[in-house]
Amino acid sequence: MTFHPRERRSSTSRSIPGVDRREFLRRSALAAFAVPSAGALLAACGSDGASNGTDSTAKVALSRPDRPVTLPIVGDPIADGLQPESGTLKIYNYADYLNPDTLTKFEEQYGVETEVTTFTTMDEAVKKLRSSGVEFDVFFPTTDRIGQLVAGGLLQPLNATYVDHLENFWPRLQDPFYDRGSRYTVPYTVFTTGIGYRSDKIEEPPDAYDDPYAIFWDTRYRGDVWVLDDDREILSMALVRQGEFDINTEDATLLDAALDDLLELLDAVNVKVGIEAYAKLPEGAAFVHQAWSGDLVNAQYYLPENGDVSTLGFWYPADGRGVIGSDTIAIPTAAKHPVLAHHFLNFLLSEEGALDNFSWLGYQPGLTSLDPDTLVADGYVPENLASAVVRETDLDVGVQILQLSTEGEKTWDNAYAKFLAGAQ
Repeated sequence: MTFHPRERRSSTSRSIPGVDRREFLRRSALAAFAVPSAGALLAACGSDGASNGTDSTAKVALSRPDRPVTLPIVGDPIADGLQPESGTLKIYNYADYLNPDTLTKFEEQYGVETEVTTFTTMDEAVKKLRSSGVEFDVFFPTTDRIGQLVAGGLLQPLNATYVDHLENFWPRLQDPFYDRGSRYTVPYTVFTTGIGYRSDKIEEPPDAYDDPYAIFWDTRYRGDVWVLDDDREILSMALVRQGEFDINTEDATLLDAALDDLLELLDAVNVKVGIEAYAKLPEGAAFVHQAWSGDLVNAQYYLPENGDVSTLGFWYPADGRGVIGSDTIAIPTAAKHPVLAHHFLNFLLSEEGALDNFSWLGYQPGLTSLDPDTLVADGYVPENLASAVVRETDLDVGVQILQLSTEGEKTWDNAYAKFLAGAQ
């Protein structure tokens, strides 16, 4: 199971060994009545993602950049030229993943109210969407779940005439491999996974090493090294370090080799696990932290009073050959305000709306008008954190964490469980 950057808000960072509430629930998922996992939903669609008729209305396949998927149209899009409904737009999202001021501007422009309900994990969100009586108008799915949601009849197809601001985004996001033609989703944010660090606490930055990832194993920083509490992210880092860029591999031999490297972290640096790089680095609680780019952009706001932003650093491969991800926005089938929801999607796709949201969020929209120079010059990103800016070409060469088969997910979970057990 992979965790999303926004799932950090409910997690308490911890040292290995030890199990927090999220990990406890994750392990308890094997028991009856547990929240259905991504693998469970995938199993309902067949081992390759195709529907077996269990609870699906469409057949979908696992999407990959080299195997793009055009999702089947299930149901009819709303008609052209309809007026937005009045009332309250109900939004279902991760906590702290929308700028409150951006919501206020939308409310004022359309004379409506918005209501945000939050979830902790994508598993929780999907379970709730499958429940009867749930009527959210806007939902923020991760790219690895879109096919499953369509197969389950949980998303409605979009009417492109209402979302003309989609043209503001990178062509690769206008016609993504996981939803060709943007039939069900529009892009929201993009982010990379790299190395966050405190330049005033370490002797040399990651790019001074022959292998930048080696900084995690540097014994000089014992007790101050953190990795992400995310099985897919940490194992993917180890795979990439070994030159294996198929980070969706289900080959147990490759995963065992990656695991062996990670187990060395336990003795070498007494590695800690968490998902709060945005706070741990500026506080000085971490010197080196595997991190998402959006969290480093946000970290500047967590510095203590009179803290120096130049002490924060972020490394991502200069050639873009690293881990990259993106998020989307969609409209649930049960939406009671589908026209207003389309307008909301379009509002967030506008340059003004997307930039306003980014200024608070830290996670970057894939606008064609944005580049590192613009974001730095306009003060959105400090110059020393320019490497946290995602470029469109990064999507061509970066590798993405995508959905696995049911058996593949078990293989990854088992490897991560061994990593945790290695500290016992």
